[in-house]
Amino acid sequence: MRKTDEENSKEVISDPLQAVLSALKTQAGSDGKRGLPPVHLWNPEHCGDIGMEIRKDGSWWHDGGIIGRQKIVRLFATILRKDPDGIYLVTPHEKVIVHVEDAPFIATRIDRVIEDEAQKLVVATNVGDVFVIDAEHPLRVSVDIETGEPAPYVEVRAGLEAKIARAPFYELVEWAEPIEGKDGNVIGVSSAGQVFELGSIE
Repeated sequence: MRKTDEENSKEVISDPLQAVLSALKTQAGSDGKRGLPPVHLWNPEHCGDIGMEIRKDGSWWHDGGIIGRQKIVRLFATILRKDPDGIYLVTPHEKVIVHVEDAPFIATRIDRVIEDEAQKLVVATNVGDVFVIDAEHPLRVSVDIETGEPAPYVEVRAGLEAKIARAPFYELVEWAEPIEGKDGNVIGVSSAGQVFELGSIE
């Protein structure tokens, strides 16, 4: 199937990486200058469960009702923290567990940028995060044992992952090349000098 002009325009070859990042951040509704709170430094004594959940489609819910205001969702997303026993909303004064059905974020878009003959894959999430897949933001694909269905994820920060949506994952597969992996011949994609396996060659 031939790609439309709009789809083809997503593959950026000559534009500088910073220009692409800036454009994506603007599109995502972020100015790119927001600082993340130092949640790793906060250890409040009060810990509770107020019925916060993130469903597999990326929607946020509280006590059975959906949180429809995106600004509030994005604010909550900045104070998420993954601890050994679960994912929490953390402030200096309290810590609230968040029941996550799959992953806390969704990777809604991935763009391929070529800079100085090096490929970088730029991810945008449903809560305004924009980053490059690299050693600090690794890509992984798990496979359902029963169905064989792949489930791709990318780390956003400090163990918090984004599930890669179907459309951008198909693009990753289109950009993939055969590589030699730990389980034999597989396909993989490179980004920022790292190579990430996507799955076995059938």
